[in-house]
Amino acid sequence: MGIEIEQSCVQLSNIAISDTHGENSPYFAGWKAYDENPYHELTNSSGVIQMGLAENQVSFDLVEKYLEEHPEDYNGFRENALFQDYHGLKSFRTAMASFMEQIRGGRAKFDPERIVITAGATAANELLTFILANPGDALLVPTPYYPG
Repeated sequence: MGIEIEQSCVQLSNIAISDTHGENSPYFAGWKAYDENPYHELTNSSGVIQMGLAENQVSFDLVEKYLEEHPEDYNGFRENALFQDYHGLKSFRTAMASFMEQIRGGRAKFDPERIVITAGATAANELLTFILANPGDALLVPTPYYPG
């Protein structure tokens, strides 16, 4: 005698099914203003200073000069020095897909385009919360878990 399990359809949050990427937020409004009128010390001193992103591009010239003099140290500095694709580095996702296929003995295929890398369990839980829940929804999170 078998047990029948009813398969429920998982519904995603309004954020997850949206075609936008939060473009209507103040964060993106700031980026748009910066893109249209960026500050430059000499040529546009009344321009917008981008303060909504924790990227330090101030020393790029120094690091790039060092890397030109020491090419064996690293290739592709600029592409990897700042924030990456929200899904994680493509090369890492590709390596992860290959690793997962290997440990599954080749019985399963993994598409790197469908893999999302997070900075840890807390980030993964937050991401899942935004994907699965709408404002006002409640979730149970198993403990122990970091507060805050």
